[in-house]
Amino acid sequence: MAAEHPAYPVGLRLTGRRVVVLGGGQVAQRRLPALIAAGADLILVSPEATPSVEAMADTGEITWERRTYADGDLADAWYALIATSDPAANAAASAEADRRRVWCVRSDDADAATAWTPATGHSEGVTVAVLTTEAKGRDPRHTAAIRDAVVEGLRDGTLVAPHHRTRTPGVALVGGGPGDPDLITVRGRRLLAGADVVIADRLGPRDLLDELPPHVEVIDAAKIPYGRFMAQEAINNALIEHAKQGKAVVRLKGGDPFVFGRGMEEAQALAEAGIACTVVPGISSSISVPGAAGIPVTHRGVAHEFTVVSGHVAPDDERSLVDWAALARLRGTLVVLMGVDKIGRIAETLTAHGKPQDTPVALIQEGTTASQRRVDATLATVADAVRTHEVRPPAVIVIGEVAAIDPTRPA
Repeated sequence: MAAEHPAYPVGLRLTGRRVVVLGGGQVAQRRLPALIAAGADLILVSPEATPSVEAMADTGEITWERRTYADGDLADAWYALIATSDPAANAAASAEADRRRVWCVRSDDADAATAWTPATGHSEGVTVAVLTTEAKGRDPRHTAAIRDAVVEGLRDGTLVAPHHRTRTPGVALVGGGPGDPDLITVRGRRLLAGADVVIADRLGPRDLLDELPPHVEVIDAAKIPYGRFMAQEAINNALIEHAKQGKAVVRLKGGDPFVFGRGMEEAQALAEAGIACTVVPGISSSISVPGAAGIPVTHRGVAHEFTVVSGHVAPDDERSLVDWAALARLRGTLVVLMGVDKIGRIAETLTAHGKPQDTPVALIQEGTTASQRRVDATLATVADAVRTHEVRPPAVIVIGEVAAIDPTRPA
């Protein structure tokens, strides 16, 4: 075939169409998931397969014929992937594909194939495919790097392609993670980049707000005028008002919207107003902050469960919904959020119900940020430690033996 002409790019629609894969090794293992996702009727011809490929056959995603290639295997195929370890079989299969007018990719000799597999990636319903235009000097690493740069730009919002079709107004409740701007989810960052209005919490990843385009209206939720409304009701009204103006609204929260984030209250208010709502989970500080401080909330032989509670209401407050007596009997890890100013009474309650006073406690202030610091104590000393070290919110409190594990020492 002539090599001086560039390949003509095209997208194949393979749903329900016969696709034959020859060879069950690493190449097939990498390529099969995309072909499965495309809905192809997949036939694998190979005497052996990797465990991952075998699992695909076991679950019925592909049909596996455990034998070597034979002439006629490509009959009625629309597309073929030739990737056996036998050069002669690859050449014969390639020749059959050419006779039968079947587009085929060869892993051992791209120049002898009739099709090339581009480096592909996906972002919000868009497939990015990159091909080298010249046969000579093809560098798969270069095309993959270009693919990655484009996809990452689309995902994190640094490469913004405006939508020219009318967007459906709505609100996205986005969990921003524990504080480090790199710990927001890919989807959350993409929605943030496409927002018209962002209503942000104090504990959200503030650094991300500086990256927004100038036209984006950023509203500090703490500064919304409340008037006769409760604070949450005022925030709900602001979300509804901007969405009804046809704007794409992001409610940027710290952690996860549904972990002490009052996200469900906002989702219910939006539903009542007939506003479309998308919930984007975030990395909760309850596990990420301890992890950033070197504390596993579970550990083999130490803790088989962990419990997350809010400490914003003291144990002796009639509004408390937490069964502190039950928590004191648990052997696992207890993670307390929003409990810095109540930790003294929490510790007293836990020890009063049987928790040993020497139970390790770790307080991690401003976890995952440049200001992160950790203070260690026990249930008996934690109240004094908070005062002595001037621990301030936001801080995550970890109670349990996991807080005493040294990550630099093997178990």
